[in-house]
Amino acid sequence: MTRSRFLDLHALQPVTAANLNRDESQEPKTIQLGGAIRGMVSSQAWKRPVRLEMEEQLDERAARTRMLPVVLAGRLREEGWPHDLADFAAAQIARSAKSTGLKTNAAQGHRTQAMLYLPADVTGPLLALCHAHRPALEQALAEHAGSSKTVPAVLPTQEVEAQLTRRTATINLFGRMLAEIPSGHVEGAVQMAPAFTVHQADLQPDFFTSVEDWPQPGEAGSAHLQTAFLTAGIFYRFATVNITELLHNLDGNTSTARDLIELFTWSFIMTMPKGKKTSTAPHTVPDLVHYAVRDRRPISYGAAFEQPVKAPPQGGYTLPARKALADYAATINRLVGTRRRIAHGHAGTPTTPIEHLGTHHHSYDDLAAACAKTAMNPTEGRT
Repeated sequence: MTRSRFLDLHALQPVTAANLNRDESQEPKTIQLGGAIRGMVSSQAWKRPVRLEMEEQLDERAARTRMLPVVLAGRLREEGWPHDLADFAAAQIARSAKSTGLKTNAAQGHRTQAMLYLPADVTGPLLALCHAHRPALEQALAEHAGSSKTVPAVLPTQEVEAQLTRRTATINLFGRMLAEIPSGHVEGAVQMAPAFTVHQADLQPDFFTSVEDWPQPGEAGSAHLQTAFLTAGIFYRFATVNITELLHNLDGNTSTARDLIELFTWSFIMTMPKGKKTSTAPHTVPDLVHYAVRDRRPISYGAAFEQPVKAPPQGGYTLPARKALADYAATINRLVGTRRRIAHGHAGTPTTPIEHLGTHHHSYDDLAAACAKTAMNPTEGRT
């Protein structure tokens, strides 16, 4: 049986008044846990900014889109292709992707029915493919103009499929499901849990008005009145990276895996969802980050906060949240032992080590580097 190795990341993050992730009513998402309503941020809402930050740092963009044929048709028209030929060629990219073609919506520019997750630079090679086969495309268009029959594939399927199934670093890390092209499936190495407040967090109403700068004679007051809702608190965040799966996706390239682990750790720590950012500016950083490198399976510490943390008389949830996390780490060590815990450590606002959380690192930079080092070279950091 192949042994799996995981990097677990735990963060306690204070968030000031914010609406990081809205529900269908535009209010902050909540979840009930331990008989108390908690503020919640879905995993997707935090994972996307992490991915985008990594892509910016790597200068290697990917795109989730149904609009590939639409974008390609637009580019071909910009290059002087007739509209009907440009649309036909772009539709042929989807038609030629496999023997039966990808399902598309012809009434919407042949946008694909399923989302594609692709390297953003895929448009360049696909446009070149259209140019190389322009005579065949022109002939096929002339033969099938006005026909209701299914047009056969004109472009070479193998070359189109090769472009649609190419990977970027973040595709190797976060995975990909191409529902209609099984060969493009990539098992994700990252799992990320929804973040939730470690204490009860009721929604806070924020009544606001917008002043009319050009009032008419006899008119006074505001042009717009509304009540928004915000939430605040200490969020517990958890993610785990399957190091074994990541190495599999990278064909065993340990150097690239190490770089990606360090960058993912830093991005996990430093990125924030962007909901309502212009009116709340919730740009905080975690108070505490703890990591553990484990064999066999990851372990979340979310259960540490099933009982809502209570603030002491002087107020504040930060100190009791730290204690709850450390106490639960000690409980996990007792229950499952440390034989498969390869390394662990922490960094944060406390300047002294916290018991049960392993090596104390000076900064989040140091912690990210340590995560990559111990995950890839576990014998150097066994604790």
